Amino acid sequence: MSPDAVRLHRVRLAGIAGLAGMASSALALWLAGGAVAWSLLPGVAGCLVSWIMTGEGVGVAAETERPPAAEAPAAPAVEAAFSASLVAGVINDFALPLIVTSDNATVLAASALARNMFPGLQRSRPVSLAIRDPDFLDAVTEAAGQTASQTIVLGGLPPLNRALRVHINRVTVAGSAEAATICVFEDLTEQQATERMRVDFIANASHELRTPLASLLGFVETLQGPARDDAKARERFLPIMREQAGRMARLIDDLLSLSRAELRAHQQPTAPIDIGAIIREIMDSLGLSARERGVALEMQLPDEPMMIRGDRDDLLRLVENLVENGIRYGREGKVVTISLGRGAGGEVILSVRDHGPGIAAEHIPRLTERFYRADVSHSREIGGTGLGLAIVKHLVMRHRARLEIESRLGEGADFKVLFPPYGG
Repeated sequence: MSPDAVRLHRVRLAGIAGLAGMASSALALWLAGGAVAWSLLPGVAGCLVSWIMTGEGVGVAAETERPPAAEAPAAPAVEAAFSASLVAGVINDFALPLIVTSDNATVLAASALARNMFPGLQRSRPVSLAIRDPDFLDAVTEAAGQTASQTIVLGGLPPLNRALRVHINRVTVAGSAEAATICVFEDLTEQQATERMRVDFIANASHELRTPLASLLGFVETLQGPARDDAKARERFLPIMREQAGRMARLIDDLLSLSRAELRAHQQPTAPIDIGAIIREIMDSLGLSARERGVALEMQLPDEPMMIRGDRDDLLRLVENLVENGIRYGREGKVVTISLGRGAGGEVILSVRDHGPGIAAEHIPRLTERFYRADVSHSREIGGTGLGLAIVKHLVMRHRARLEIESRLGEGADFKVLFPPYGG
């Protein structure tokens, strides 16, 4: 090993400690919510680039400023291999998704979180093969010609319309023309979803609660005034008041369920679940409700367990909403059939079919929208809140499944959920 290589190797060993220290400090400040953490990124990036680039860099420049010393023996090969693997580990295990690119937007290095976020990332390949957002690509190109850092926000990224804040820093290696761009990604998806849910909750709740609340207030005023001593009026009004209060309670419960479903839509569940057992439990709990409406429930389930990866509570709510929907809109004296099967690709197919009046084709694409009703008066009359299928949609999305709705007027409706294969 040449003297210059030995000196470079020593400084790199010292640089590892500095890199790890800065990365730890940045992570600690970021976890504490401090914006100062982002100011440390250029320093961390500089250390990263000096390791990623080949040839002489900041390590050699720093070492040559020291007084000459006696030539040291060559460092053992195992020590060099250890230092290289340690730096690779620091990059790979960085606390946020991180990508380092060259001036021509080629990937030099990426952390494990970045490769998981963008599966198409490959070293020595253009970053545009993995991230096709034009705003991001323009920002990376602009960064190659400037020294100031910049921050951009990207929206609508696949899958599930993710929103990301990207911190882009241009870094150079002292004493060399070598340079690179470091991009650190911050996921804003849940934060923005929470904000949207807060706004939607206020708007939708105020609209949907206004009618039953006004009805309750009107009955209370009547019972406190003209009908204060009217026993017949109390007997007539109190059941109506109870019904309106129950409607508000159902609405609030569905709004909260929808909020939870939307908030966790990006967290794919992994627990093994027998969906057949879920269906049997729901059939037991809704049997009385179906009989009261004159609807029969029929199961068509295989004898063997049908396993999927999911969240038990979410799956209970998903199946319950679909079966309740079939009971409410199925015709009296008819059957609601719940079945399980497998598709050609191995997916597990849950089907809930009713024999109600059916749904016109123009309504089907909008059935999963919040508060959308094909027949507003009938939906409210049977106790619907307009949120059941919206909740189903988000639970389906969380399980990376698909919802298909087939219906014709006069022939009922068939709601199918296609879950990915258990091993997929």
